[in-house]
Amino acid sequence: MTSRIFGWSVATALALASASPAMAQKQYGPGVTDHEITIGQTMAYSGPASAYGTIGKADEAYIAMVNAHGGVNGRKIKLISLDDGYSPPKTVEQMRKLVEEDHILLDFNSLGTPTNSAIQRYLNEHKVPQLFVATGATKWGDPKHFPWTMGWQPTYQTEGRIFAKYILQMMPQAKIGVLYQDDDYGKDYLKGLRDGLGAKAATMIVKAASYETTDPTIDSQIISLQASGANVLYDVTTPKFAAQAIREAYDIGWKPLHYLNSVSNSVAAVLQPAGLDRSKGLVTAVYLKDPTDPQWRNDPDYKTWAAWMKKYYPDGDAADGFNVYGYSVTATLIHLLKQCGNDLTRENIMKQAANLDFHAPMLLPGITLHTAPADFFPIKDMQLAKFDGKTWQRFGQVMAMK
Repeated sequence: MTSRIFGWSVATALALASASPAMAQKQYGPGVTDHEITIGQTMAYSGPASAYGTIGKADEAYIAMVNAHGGVNGRKIKLISLDDGYSPPKTVEQMRKLVEEDHILLDFNSLGTPTNSAIQRYLNEHKVPQLFVATGATKWGDPKHFPWTMGWQPTYQTEGRIFAKYILQMMPQAKIGVLYQDDDYGKDYLKGLRDGLGAKAATMIVKAASYETTDPTIDSQIISLQASGANVLYDVTTPKFAAQAIREAYDIGWKPLHYLNSVSNSVAAVLQPAGLDRSKGLVTAVYLKDPTDPQWRNDPDYKTWAAWMKKYYPDGDAADGFNVYGYSVTATLIHLLKQCGNDLTRENIMKQAANLDFHAPMLLPGITLHTAPADFFPIKDMQLAKFDGKTWQRFGQVMAMK
């Protein structure tokens, strides 16, 4: 029954973890022994982005499953996940500890654009892989200048251009109000929108209002955007502020076409707190299967994920798409470690990371994961979806724009 229930996870984990291909002589980097691989990450378990903390717990839960079935090529994975509160100075402190005291092999899936920006140069100078960062900033795909850093999800600029293309098709005379976080994350999304609108950006974007992560609310920004006459809201916010934006727009009677960035489209973490009735009609972009969508109930991929949640992360919310994200990105890491064989040096980690061709579990049909030495953007495709009051309903074609 176990192998049947856990279809992909156990079968693949066993194949990835227990297979013994012909391997070269053992070569190890820091944090690696014959029996263990130590990796680290920083995560927002507290602070203004704490809704993302479940990603770290999902990462740990997937690794627990892999370890329960023998680890990777006989080595158990030890993930040291430290809270940085979404504060860049704290991220620097925690990452220095992970590298200099815990001697991690690599940094895996650390969360946040401003936080990862604070450690990117440090990790590259020390030649520590900064892999599959939990942010879609375009800067994570620059192997020429930062050869030790790689993203995972579609870039924010890609998403912005996809939204722009749809707006130009459906509302060529739209008046766009932008709400964005005043940092590299928000500015990346805004650049993607402007690039996608092209010459029309100057007239179509009627107002842009920023916020700081320390702000208690974004109510005043929503009111000012409504006053601008905007009939489209381009919402570039993290979960706490996304829920506030949805509530405030609804409560003041403003009904723009509301585009919500993908990093805050979790039904459990954002839409439920905001109110499902208030969220109806929102448009987002997706690349992973939505766990609240009934169309996946008989999908083998979904069934495997749901069984994994029940066994390895029973306290997690099965309606939270961030738990799908953690599951899928950690499966990618395990695939990479298996691909490295017995050469677990930092150099080979990056060499193999730049040569991935993998269908990560829970990716949408038609979306794959691929890298190359000059291509550090693993996932490049997305599809638009509209919230119907219960779940996200996908529409249109899968789109890829770099």
